Amino acid sequence: MNSLARISTGSPDPQDIHADVWHAHALAGSPQVVQPTGDALLDAQLPGGGWPVGALVELLQPTGVHSEWRLLLPALARCGQGPVGLVGAPYLPFVPALAALGLRASRLLAVGVGGAAQDGRLWATEQLLRCAEVDAVLAWLPQVRSDQLRRLQMAAAEHHKLLFVMRPAALQADASPAALRLVLQPQPPAQIPRLDALAVQIVKRRGPPLAQPLQLQARAARLAVLLAAEGAHALDRTAAHA
Repeated sequence: MNSLARISTGSPDPQDIHADVWHAHALAGSPQVVQPTGDALLDAQLPGGGWPVGALVELLQPTGVHSEWRLLLPALARCGQGPVGLVGAPYLPFVPALAALGLRASRLLAVGVGGAAQDGRLWATEQLLRCAEVDAVLAWLPQVRSDQLRRLQMAAAEHHKLLFVMRPAALQADASPAALRLVLQPQPPAQIPRLDALAVQIVKRRGPPLAQPLQLQARAARLAVLLAAEGAHALDRTAAHA
């Protein structure tokens, strides 16, 4: 042979590596569209600077904790004009507070699934992801398997939807195809009238491990006022019927 392929055994120059290749020591960029979270501190720790559109985001919470609305509301209010699908929601959200912060009640589309039937929830979630008008889907799937999550991930990618799946924090060690996995834990207020904080631990992302949880403000002031007003009205109603 007159010529031989030359194989280099040296380390490549970082400048020669394509921009799409992720360096493990750095936070990855995002090849897809992202939706800003509404919190600059959190955006700075997410690949691309926001929630990935067309990918599965998994929110893990301790039993009895439901902080998903506090975290997701800013992004849901700004992600478009179409429906936001809710599958298997344990509680109906406080609509006046959501509307005051930009998420109109007319955009909420709650899908009722009888009992705790996991198959029904999975089917409903996938159908919402396939619906062209839907902008985002929130699904509470405490018993979903990894292969079922992978199917939802593929549907979200195919139809370019925001997808958030809520699961128990006890499943943190389980394998998951989610692009992002976050553990949420409300923190008690240090003093009045300081608003309570939300600790967010990013347990999976394309980037180096996050050493400490992020401490995010959990409630905007207007939301806190509305929730307090609703609580006062509830007490008044209870007293009236006593």
